[in-house]
Amino acid sequence: MSIHMPCRTHRIRRGMLTVALATCMGAALVSCSDAESDGAGRQAVSPAGDTGLAGLAQKAADTGSLGVIVRVDSGDGKPVEIAKQAAWTKEDHRIAVSDRFRVGSNTKTVTATLVLQQVAEKKISLDDTVEKWLPGLVEGGGDITVRMLLNHTSGLGDFLLTPEFLPSLTGQEQRTWTPEQLLAVTPQQESAPGETYSYSNAGYEALGLILEKAAGSDLAELIQERITGPLGMKDSFLVTNTDETTGKQYVTGYEPDAERLKAILAGTVDLPEGVGFAGPERPEDNVDTSAIDPSWSWAAGGMVSTAQDWQRFQTALISGELLPEAQLKQMRTTVDAPEEGGGYGLGLMRVDTSCGTVWGHTGGLPGYSSEVYTDASGRRSVAVLTSTNFGIKEKKAATANKTLVEAATCQMLGEPQPSGTPAE
Repeated sequence: MSIHMPCRTHRIRRGMLTVALATCMGAALVSCSDAESDGAGRQAVSPAGDTGLAGLAQKAADTGSLGVIVRVDSGDGKPVEIAKQAAWTKEDHRIAVSDRFRVGSNTKTVTATLVLQQVAEKKISLDDTVEKWLPGLVEGGGDITVRMLLNHTSGLGDFLLTPEFLPSLTGQEQRTWTPEQLLAVTPQQESAPGETYSYSNAGYEALGLILEKAAGSDLAELIQERITGPLGMKDSFLVTNTDETTGKQYVTGYEPDAERLKAILAGTVDLPEGVGFAGPERPEDNVDTSAIDPSWSWAAGGMVSTAQDWQRFQTALISGELLPEAQLKQMRTTVDAPEEGGGYGLGLMRVDTSCGTVWGHTGGLPGYSSEVYTDASGRRSVAVLTSTNFGIKEKKAATANKTLVEAATCQMLGEPQPSGTPAE
């Protein structure tokens, strides 16, 4: 699963780092960062296309994003590929566009696709209750449907915001969690099933279990057999332990150290001294979070991929290659989700940008933030991967990162990008 953070105004004062983990951990395109507002005017994209984008990527890296991979595919067979990083991070790893990356909650779109394939095969109904598939495992499961889990209207809380799980999230505790254990520590329902949108990673843990029961196969095997294998996504897989995400072609992730983290979250939560992410100390008050085990995220955010691989998946999905028309239409039927910048369908976000509407998802784990979108046809796509998550919550870093994502998205859509430059 990936860490997903609704906007700052939505869940304030729940206590300690748990509140921080529920605050603005999502997309730069969604206006819930501390970024300064851009002007409403437009400026033409340079004829070379990637020249201006490369400058914005380096600016973002130097301003706090640390490492940035940008890939824009306009459907003409000539993708723009950019990899930039802060100078000191080259000692750890020199980033390439083809590097593997933890894509976090983007995994939810894969899980949803697999569920909808089972729906098309009449093995699962969107109106099936959780209790039918997972008897006694989810409180109130008799009133929660598969559809509600997919579009986050189940009313379920989230185990991320629990004292039992927090030490594992920050890497202070090494523990292997099963989906059943995560569901057991998930708080009681925050709202009645079907009432309102409320993002829940726990819901996708339940979906993973339902999917395995319906298909009679392990989730990792299903992903390989039905998604990554057929699409030739050779650098994409579901993580089952930390060792799978280390190696030569893997991006190093960073987060601010405890002191910086406390300052970043000031005004949102009073973080106790010394509470932060575990990992080796790095320059400029950063911590290397690459060794934090992400396998607990499983069906909600456990995939590793590359920019090109994930764009290949999303373009295949939106263009109708992976689902029948009826199921794709259901996937793109959204509920209001202002904190996501538009709406949320069945494992798929609709984001209304300054240059047009895009479809995709965002992801965030300690050290990793990602946004991958397509146009409505699936012909064009854009990926922006950033090697920090909390690090782009500082004002200047947020502004630079948001500007980069907006410029890359506008270029993908063939539209002039918004005016405005990152704060100096």
